[in-house]
Amino acid sequence: MDIQTLDYAIIFTFFAIVLFIGIYVSKKSGKSSSEYFLSGRTMPWWLLGLSMVATTFSTDTPNLVTDLVRSNGVSGNWGWWCFLLTGMLTVFVYAKLWRKSNVNTDLEFYEIRYGGKAASFLRKFRAIYLGVFFNVITMASVTLAAIKIGGVMLGLDPWVTVVSAGLITVIFSALGGFKGVVYSDFLLFFVAMGGAIGAAVYLVNLPEVGGIQSILENENVQGKLSILPDFSDKKALITALIIPLAVQWWSSWYPGGEPGGGGYIAQRMLAAKDENHAIGATFFFNIMHYALRPWPWILVALASLVVYPDIASIHEAFPNVTEDKLGHDLAYSAMMTKLPTGLLGIVLASLVAAYMSTISTQLNWGSSYIVYDFYKQQINPNATEKQMVNVGRLSTVILMVLSAFLALALQDAMGVFNLLLSFGAGTGLIFILRWFWWRINAWSEITAMFSSGILAVLLETTSLREILFAPETGVFPEWADLPFIMVVTSIIWLTATFVTQPESKEVLRSFYLKIQPGGPGWKKIVDEADAENVEIVKSNEKWSVPAGITAMLLGVVLIYSIMFATGYWIYQETQLALILTGVAVVSGFFLIKAWGRIKDNIL
Repeated sequence: MDIQTLDYAIIFTFFAIVLFIGIYVSKKSGKSSSEYFLSGRTMPWWLLGLSMVATTFSTDTPNLVTDLVRSNGVSGNWGWWCFLLTGMLTVFVYAKLWRKSNVNTDLEFYEIRYGGKAASFLRKFRAIYLGVFFNVITMASVTLAAIKIGGVMLGLDPWVTVVSAGLITVIFSALGGFKGVVYSDFLLFFVAMGGAIGAAVYLVNLPEVGGIQSILENENVQGKLSILPDFSDKKALITALIIPLAVQWWSSWYPGGEPGGGGYIAQRMLAAKDENHAIGATFFFNIMHYALRPWPWILVALASLVVYPDIASIHEAFPNVTEDKLGHDLAYSAMMTKLPTGLLGIVLASLVAAYMSTISTQLNWGSSYIVYDFYKQQINPNATEKQMVNVGRLSTVILMVLSAFLALALQDAMGVFNLLLSFGAGTGLIFILRWFWWRINAWSEITAMFSSGILAVLLETTSLREILFAPETGVFPEWADLPFIMVVTSIIWLTATFVTQPESKEVLRSFYLKIQPGGPGWKKIVDEADAENVEIVKSNEKWSVPAGITAMLLGVVLIYSIMFATGYWIYQETQLALILTGVAVVSGFFLIKAWGRIKDNIL
């Protein structure tokens, strides 16, 4: 691949700007742990929203989308499109609750919602479980994508890519903290989005591709175009659409798509100026994430089917790529090699931007768990602000090293995606209900976490999957593994909830007064409130969840309509495109009215 001086100049200029941002804000970020992890809770909605989008605009995301499209068609994307429902629920129900909690991390929530040793254990264990285990797996997946890009586009050995990309990112992340991450995300978003759109326009019009009309008529592509799965194919319909929309979005915990909010999305809501800015940030994120971003990647994936119809053709074109890294996800990087000088530099910079944005966020978020929820709770309760910042910087480096080693052992992005979904299956309902049902306790979460994790490991490492889900001979249909984990996990945590003691009245009343969630799930606590707790009774009259769910559904219709209308305009199906555009306009109008009934305005 021929990379010219101009391309290198663009890439190095981008690196220099990002490093400058990290160094520039490092002094202020190091003043306190609140500055280092939450930027003093002063961030505006638009900056946080762009940061959320930039974070999820990772190097492995276009690879994953390419894998899904080439393997299962455009409809295969319902595996992540379904998380829009989670996102909208977070916007209109949970964003203000998170900001009201005023915690430093979403794990600190455990010790205001629950009490006793179980709550303390849950907080510390999940700090390691999520901050290290899940976080390292996620970052390794992102780094795997960088390895494939480096191997195909630059001819780099995996270890060279890991060291070069990881070193700059970890220096920047350790120095700048959360403020450095968010400020640089502003730049990273525009670079990444511009690169994705520019690449899609150029690649679709390559001579060997022939333009959008030729793509739509190509025999390798025609069976992959449908936005909805084939309704006559029962298995495809269930796995691609019904399970994601009926089960997956609310039952599975997945980074960036946590039911009820959480992870780095919660971190940004907690860093917002106030509740309205937290709501505005998450709404802006969901519009940009689902309505704007998917189609440039999808178009490149469809174009790749014309140029590289199968994995063998990719391997033939790039024989230096080792067998253990071959997969359909490699097609995105393969297509990028066809870009001209200048645009190639921009796209390479955009891919670097996507990598740095995601990894820096994951490092800062995971490090916040280690510092606040493990180090300060378990090792040094009297830690000074300087000590906490230093531990944050050290843990940032350690997390990067661990993820780099794991990345060298992984093969494809979709396998990691499915593994994370399995590990989190069945836990999502707790994260939705714990705000609104007093009976859920710390043991509910502990049993759900362990049961879903153990079931996922057993299915992956033993013959249990073959016994239960083997085609034709299995006890259950092949597609039922995720619902199975969800049902079993739910039965276990519900049983644990009712056989263990509820949280104390003092803990429940304190939580209720602080958050004021309202609703019938707290009726027992409200009914038992005495004269001294009249505020509990008053706050129960403010329940806005029904209006929030109405706004959520309208928001889902609005964003899906925009996303699918865009697709049909591209497919040149004018009638469907016009209908969906009209639906988007109408749902947007009613959404504004619905939100007006919840608050005077969002922003």
